[in-house]
Amino acid sequence: MVDAVSSVGQTATQSGTKRLAESFDTFLNLLTTQLKNQDPLSPLDSNQFTQQLVQMTGVEQQLYGNQLMEKLVANTGSGISTAVALIGRDVKAGTAENAIKDGKATWNFNLNRAADDLKLEVLDSKGRTVYSEAPADMKAGDHTFKWNGKDASGKQLDDGGPYSLRVTAKDSAGTGVISKVSIQGVVTGVEQVDGKTLITINGAKIPWETVTSINEAAPTNTANNNDNKPTPDEAAA
Repeated sequence: MVDAVSSVGQTATQSGTKRLAESFDTFLNLLTTQLKNQDPLSPLDSNQFTQQLVQMTGVEQQLYGNQLMEKLVANTGSGISTAVALIGRDVKAGTAENAIKDGKATWNFNLNRAADDLKLEVLDSKGRTVYSEAPADMKAGDHTFKWNGKDASGKQLDDGGPYSLRVTAKDSAGTGVISKVSIQGVVTGVEQVDGKTLITINGAKIPWETVTSINEAAPTNTANNNDNKPTPDEAAA
């Protein structure tokens, strides 16, 4: 519904802006002609055309206000208000993009059937392969790929990204096996870039609409299990 209203409003404002520009040009042409051909003994009333200029400017400001309102509506419709609620939640997103965090990155992928040939490639932001391997486990179902953040030469890459995982799977006949890649982690931030709402997972910024599941984040247990055990002196007492 929001998208429909935003679309109608945007069309109306664009049409109004176009008509205003045409009318303003026509007004200036007429005003210039009147000024050039006015009777020196009976000049034009400056207050009159000044008032007309003010009216035209007022209409222009109203249209600019409408454009700002459209952007606000678009922000709401694009999901930023909904995405904020994801902060602190553990989510799964259907995307191949990820980032190195604490020297590593993890992807999940699913094969719709068993493969006889499987290749995993980690690509950088320019699409270049920085690491690849051929896992022995090629059965159908869910798989997890943990990357240590090192390139093909063994060099540890800096935290950040984006990096993406490319899965190439084929059966014994050389026919492609369908694969789906996803990442999972706790959402730590939400932002909007070029009208798109992005959430941060493991340092990677991905579109919020790629989220496929949401769960409560697992509690972090920082307590030492030995804290509640009695000391030797307490036990002897």
